[in-house]
Amino acid sequence: MPGRRAAALSGSSRNVKMAADLGELLVPYMPTIRVPKSGDRVYKTECAFSYDSPKETGASGGALPRRINGKLFLDLEIDADFNSDDYELEDEAKLVIFPDHFEIALPNIEELPALVTIACDAVLNSKSPYRKLEQESWEEELQVSKFANNLVQIDNGVRIPPSGWKCAKCELRENLWLNLTDGSIMCGKWFCSGSGGNGHALEHHKQLGYPLAVKLGTITPDGADVYSFDEEEAVLDPHLAKHLAHFGIDMLQMHGTENGVMDNEVKPRVSEWEIIQETGLKLKPMFGSGYTGIRNQGNSSYLSTVMQVIFSIPEFQRAYVGNLTRIFDYAPLDPTHDFSTQMAKLGHGLLSGLYSKPPVKCELIEQVMTEEHKLQPKGITTRMFKAFISRWHTEFSSNRQQDAQEFFLHLIGLAERNSIGSENPTDVFRFLVEERTQCCQSRKVRYTERVDYIMQLPVAMEAAINKDDLIAYELKRREAESSKRPPPEIVRARIPFSACLQAFTEPENVDDFWSSALQAKSAGVMTSRFASFPEYLVIQIKKFTFGLDWVPKKLDVAVEMPDVLDVNHLRAKGLQPGEEELPNIAPPIVIPDDPKDRFRNHFMEAPDIDESSVMQLAEMGFPLEACRKAVYYTGSMGAELAFNWIIAHMEDPDFAEPLNIPGCAAASAQPSYELQAQINLPPEEIVALITSMGFQRKHAIQALRATNNNLERALDWIFSHPECEDEADNTSQSVDDENNPQSNGILTDNEPEGPRVKDGNGRYELLAFISHIGTSTMSGHYVCHIKKEGRWVIYNDHKVSASERPPKDLGYLYFYHRIAC
Repeated sequence: MPGRRAAALSGSSRNVKMAADLGELLVPYMPTIRVPKSGDRVYKTECAFSYDSPKETGASGGALPRRINGKLFLDLEIDADFNSDDYELEDEAKLVIFPDHFEIALPNIEELPALVTIACDAVLNSKSPYRKLEQESWEEELQVSKFANNLVQIDNGVRIPPSGWKCAKCELRENLWLNLTDGSIMCGKWFCSGSGGNGHALEHHKQLGYPLAVKLGTITPDGADVYSFDEEEAVLDPHLAKHLAHFGIDMLQMHGTENGVMDNEVKPRVSEWEIIQETGLKLKPMFGSGYTGIRNQGNSSYLSTVMQVIFSIPEFQRAYVGNLTRIFDYAPLDPTHDFSTQMAKLGHGLLSGLYSKPPVKCELIEQVMTEEHKLQPKGITTRMFKAFISRWHTEFSSNRQQDAQEFFLHLIGLAERNSIGSENPTDVFRFLVEERTQCCQSRKVRYTERVDYIMQLPVAMEAAINKDDLIAYELKRREAESSKRPPPEIVRARIPFSACLQAFTEPENVDDFWSSALQAKSAGVMTSRFASFPEYLVIQIKKFTFGLDWVPKKLDVAVEMPDVLDVNHLRAKGLQPGEEELPNIAPPIVIPDDPKDRFRNHFMEAPDIDESSVMQLAEMGFPLEACRKAVYYTGSMGAELAFNWIIAHMEDPDFAEPLNIPGCAAASAQPSYELQAQINLPPEEIVALITSMGFQRKHAIQALRATNNNLERALDWIFSHPECEDEADNTSQSVDDENNPQSNGILTDNEPEGPRVKDGNGRYELLAFISHIGTSTMSGHYVCHIKKEGRWVIYNDHKVSASERPPKDLGYLYFYHRIAC
């Protein structure tokens, strides 16, 4: 968008204020006006700094189209069919100059400078970046069914309950499909995934010709599995919510219960979906500051739940929302690509209360007048935030569901890299882990420390307290499956938390352990303890595993998580009296028996490192040498594993030092000045260009290193990190870093003091938990519960309500806050 928040396009209907001399009025902004290039993302329907809309949206507060005096004002992102004769379309664009709010109708070629006109035309003609992202994200995108737009639905009074389904012809209760024309429920067969069936859904189609069916059990706020019999493939139904509502199914609310009973005393449910979402309970909606929902953008609940928890923590509130004015004042030319700006925007959206207001009388009247039967979803969207935060991540940039734990670590890494010179709120999660490795033969030990952000607890299935019930259930389930009878009521394994904690403390075998005491491979075991306790302890219950067929699966268990947790007994104690340390001797170098070795001066070959993964990590802003080490130490198994290594070793003193492998010629030899300059220094012409703008050389080099030598991003980085220039002013270093072979690309005058940790006692209270519904982290739905003002609140996408029965035993990620002594 042209201008650094100085000029914006608007569809506002305010009175136009024109300046006498537009050219003179625009002079201060001309240096900042940019013409979008091919590949640039132009955001036309969402402000980079807030969730306010320049358009009037009616009393409902939604962004839906409306008719005013026969005219329809459209949101550019709306997917709807307005080709009928009921609508008359009218486009209007204006150039608005802030802060005086001068409005200039477009086009205005005669009075506007050419550069402004070109920039405005480019913005107006650019396509939505969100749709571009969506197109890029799907490897095999489903096609919209040709029957979806004009699907005929019979008004036969059929209403579908939320559970208890069975095939209308064979009583089968699995692999069931709801025909979207007449509401019949029939079993599937060859055309769908599942455990099979008798093909009655297909027979029903052949007899009556009704084309579309949706698989029961897959309906979520994100969508469902839809199949077209005539097209013989899975398809998309853009009107699925409307088609399901015809049979009483609300994709967003799912309030219905068996037999139509709406009461808190209904028969207890055991399905994970119903328990976690507290289905069937009368949940009171919550509004105001801290109770703002996030509308689902399609499999985005993993992001929404993590961000809801993140911004319930005071340190994150203070770092971003508390510094909102300063962050916005120093925002770069393109604020859509600035981490702090987008975090501040999201935090303000969630905490201000501006987007979470209870419905008023006029909204209810409008619903009746427009024949709307439910409120439009409130809350905010995270499209711009998601587009930025996942820009260089293959998985998070897709529209597939993702692992909330992996996204949490991804967010931590981004916050770490973007908090230079300012408060780093992720300090509250960081802790040190002491790893004690013992040689089983010599009994000697080695103590090391590493940084972590999550305590991962294994599920101790063998400690289930209801084993007899589980055995009986499994027998009944197999009998029902073989005889095609309805399955029995689910019995879930109940695991004591103490058993999971005990499993965490047990020694684990070290694969391929080389004992420096024996100078040979030996059996080794390792135990882990807390070398420090964080302010907020995040616990992951490791429910996801692999079966014998290597297919990912989820353990359907209930872990009895405590409200108050004490882990002080897991405090590390270091080397104990009577223990003897393993010698600090590196394993011997194995030199291959090859005649070519005599030409290598008896050094090993340089390590085989996947350079594509190295560059992918470097583009995220990590030091090049750290990226090489990460890829090497994870066996060149891809950027994702290497990223996890980086997160775990960011505080290592030698994090950014060159990879040094004993015996390797490329690593052992001291690099030449030319080679080192090539590795550590940005191109001199780019450095000179930045310094010619008045910035210090040291600051220019730091900015280019942080942005992979991208000039435009480096300038944005400088504007968003003014404190780094202040640090450069105060430095006492007299020699440029590129002339110091020991600098290794680190711009600092002092030796690292070790990782920053907020140590304290190990007593905690449960603050929040994130639950996953589904069989895989790559599918399903996430919901979070947060304790606020002494009560539990459930955040289910845009719906925020007071929780009646928080399912603390079915969570996936738990957030504990330290109890002050």
